[in-house]
Amino acid sequence: MTTPNTPTATTDVATLVRSAYDLFARGDIPAVLELIDPEVEWIEAEGGPFAGTYRGPQAVLEGVFGRIGSEWENFVVQPETVVAQGDTVIAVGTYRGTYRATSKPMEARFAHVWEMSDGRLRRLEQIADSAMLNAAMR
Repeated sequence: MTTPNTPTATTDVATLVRSAYDLFARGDIPAVLELIDPEVEWIEAEGGPFAGTYRGPQAVLEGVFGRIGSEWENFVVQPETVVAQGDTVIAVGTYRGTYRATSKPMEARFAHVWEMSDGRLRRLEQIADSAMLNAAMR
């Protein structure tokens, strides 16, 4: 039997998070939403364009994913490092995109802290260089 702190379990949660990023990159938002726990708590960094806490997949869809799709062109979430310990996964990477209303490009660093539960994405806390996102919007 595998416990949450064994390499196999750690690899599984890291693989699940990586697959969420891959699905997002392909534009398969319904598949990403399937990975999210119905009671998800999704926290976007204060000061950023999506700042706040979203509860449930529908709130994430409307408050984050839908806005990214309508407000940004070629928005990319590129995780460069993904590490896991137990049910916690940390991804560090770069956002890229162009804000439609201003045509200004953006590149901003991020860190995502994922908490997993029963093979689902239960909680996300985003830490981001909000200044870079906001600058593209002005």
